Amino acid sequence: MFPEYRDLITRLKASDPHFLRLFDKHNDLDQKIKNMESFAEPSTPMQIETMKKQKLALKDELYQILRKTDGAA
Repeated sequence: MFPEYRDLITRLKASDPHFLRLFDKHNDLDQKIKNMESFAEPSTPMQIETMKKQKLALKDELYQILRKTDGAA
């Protein structure tokens, strides 16, 4: 996710607890969705769709933080 911001992501994960929480939550949702889609975890299509929307919202929030921080650097 966001390879152009790899260094900034590393710095923010170490220095910004809010960013780290969002990043970890995004990754947790991503893994859970993969497990559900591969039938490793029980789910319904509605649950998967809801989680994908949550993951996208987190990704958007992370991207806004990255753009704001990158512009301030």
